[in-house]
Amino acid sequence: MTSRVPDLDVLRLLVSVARLGSIGAAARAQGITQQSASERLRITEARVGVPLIRRSSRGSDLTPAGVVLVGWADRLLDLADEIDHAIDGLREQSGRELVVWSSLTVAETLLPGWLVRLRRRQLADGLTPATVSLVATNSVGVLRGVRDGSAHLGFVEGAEAPPDLQAVVVGNDELVLVAAAGSPLARRPRPVAVDEIARLDMTVREAGSGTREVIEHALGRSGLELSGELVELTTATAIRSAVLAGGPPAFLSRRSVAMDLASGHLVEVAVGGVDLTRRFRAVWSGPRRLPAGPARELVGIARADDGVVGRQSRST
Repeated sequence: MTSRVPDLDVLRLLVSVARLGSIGAAARAQGITQQSASERLRITEARVGVPLIRRSSRGSDLTPAGVVLVGWADRLLDLADEIDHAIDGLREQSGRELVVWSSLTVAETLLPGWLVRLRRRQLADGLTPATVSLVATNSVGVLRGVRDGSAHLGFVEGAEAPPDLQAVVVGNDELVLVAAAGSPLARRPRPVAVDEIARLDMTVREAGSGTREVIEHALGRSGLELSGELVELTTATAIRSAVLAGGPPAFLSRRSVAMDLASGHLVEVAVGGVDLTRRFRAVWSGPRRLPAGPARELVGIARADDGVVGRQSRST
């Protein structure tokens, strides 16, 4: 670094001033005294050669030069955090171990293929294949595992990205209403309207699953909620089997029932006035860009598999 570039701790302090609006609040966030923070910022302004902060009795805000420097600092701090995480990975003997928590739809239909490709790529690159541990649960459980550090990486399905975690879209999916061949609903000549969907007796996933969230979110846009008799099951496989056996209809991923629809064992029931598309996302805690290693490789494979690489993929 040149003599004019502040150190990382000072850059973090400056970014905190920008976000919190006062030197005192920024000092507390950084775990130092206000006097120490003020002195560091004065030394930094002298080093940079331009005023960075306007101080007043109401707080502190950035000068135009300070705004520019904070923009640069954000990028530099993100990179520093990524390097820090990568160094941790180099120091750990378990650096090639990857713990993945996944929603059930992704775990059942997509993740096995991604993991096969990850292993092949690592072998082709002369690397020891990562040891991958997989936990399949609903999307709420995945987010909990990522937040508490039990999972290095998660895959979830649903309508919205979690605001407190990093997230990138890795695929798109559509829920379809399916019924057993020969059932009255399968013979229905016209689409099921959104208000009729809300009143249907259905087989559904438990609360907390991404599939259930998408259905409730779609109905909620019309001011409706599920009000029919519901049979709750905890896996898409169990729901599919129940519908095949003549149970109430269900919304399932088109991916998971493609063969049943093609064979005629299940029938897709047309619906109207409701959007049931959803996104699959990889989620993690930490820097915006995953550190180099198996987690980043797996996310890259997942995005390439669905053709989302290169598109805008951060959804908030």
